[in-house]
Amino acid sequence: MRRPKRALPPLPPDETGAVGEVLSQERLAKLAALEERLGVRFRDRSLLDLALRHGSFSHERGHDPAKSYERLEFLGDAVLSLVVADDLYRRNPDMDEGGLAKNRSKLVNEGALASVARRLNLGDYLMLGRGEEKGGGRQRASMLADSVESVIGAVYVDSGYGVVHALVIRWLGELVEDIQRVGDDFKSQLQERLQRRRQMPKYRIARAEGPEHARTFIAVVEAAGKPLGEGSGQSKKEAEQAAAADALRRFDSGGQ
Repeated sequence: MRRPKRALPPLPPDETGAVGEVLSQERLAKLAALEERLGVRFRDRSLLDLALRHGSFSHERGHDPAKSYERLEFLGDAVLSLVVADDLYRRNPDMDEGGLAKNRSKLVNEGALASVARRLNLGDYLMLGRGEEKGGGRQRASMLADSVESVIGAVYVDSGYGVVHALVIRWLGELVEDIQRVGDDFKSQLQERLQRRRQMPKYRIARAEGPEHARTFIAVVEAAGKPLGEGSGQSKKEAEQAAAADALRRFDSGGQ
């Protein structure tokens, strides 16, 4: 018997997912654990399951191509852009259109979304085909960014704009505060802070992901042999700035 659509009793053993499969108790437990990480509870947990199904997984099982996260990703991309534009508009009553657009681009991009996905450990919950699994899809920035958008789409369908707005602002809150507080040059700020300790930051590109024409770089910043932060971006410079911003957040939260 299907559960009524109300707040979150445990799902029964015969609960079916969005592609008509019976979701195992193991899968249901994993989705429930992810809900705790996300900070949201789904009325229809099969939407969250669908938001984590990569096309390669559906293809290998002969499912309709529409039964992957791509439709939810399409929706989530639009919802995310609206939420961020709305929040920036309200936070910055004196900022012109160019400034708002520039700040939105710092939040709605692959590097920023991949960083959110890593904090939420979304890669651990993705359902991938064998080829994507072997190719390191769980760590690929583009796939992680897509998964954030598909989850946003699922939350919007399940709970509406108010819930998804609060969720997105919470996920991106640290980046929003960084933009509001200190602007772009995180590397200079980190260097000043480390110089007080008689240390200097050292940056390295840990890896690059994606095709040659659309590379995402992952940078790590260290000092005194200790890793301080990690970030990703479409260029090495952008990745290093993101790594410095991550290190500053850790300093401010007492993690350094």
